[in-house]
Amino acid sequence: MTGKTSPRSAEHYTWGQKCDGWHLVNTDALSVIEERMPPGTFETKHRHQRSRQFFYVLEGTLAMTIDGADILIMAGEGLEIAPGVEHQAKNTSAADVRFLVVSQPPSHGDRIVST
Repeated sequence: MTGKTSPRSAEHYTWGQKCDGWHLVNTDALSVIEERMPPGTFETKHRHQRSRQFFYVLEGTLAMTIDGADILIMAGEGLEIAPGVEHQAKNTSAADVRFLVVSQPPSHGDRIVST
């Protein structure tokens, strides 16, 4: 697809504990998702076999655990995660966090949940 997109026009889905995602780009080669995580929410710790991801915070602070180390990503900052690296996004703040997740190739179906 070519053209403008926004959360108002993109495919919406919910995940985890009342979190939102809007698929801004969804092709076989690239995925760009805007996500919103309310305070106190988190995703399951996992890794991807093939997908390289880039998280870019638009608003708020995103807490990421990468291979056991905690990192805070502030608005205007990003973090790249290579394939095979265990990670978990969390919102430990008192406000919503909004961020972009860029995955190449798309990460859906490429997730291995950590035990």
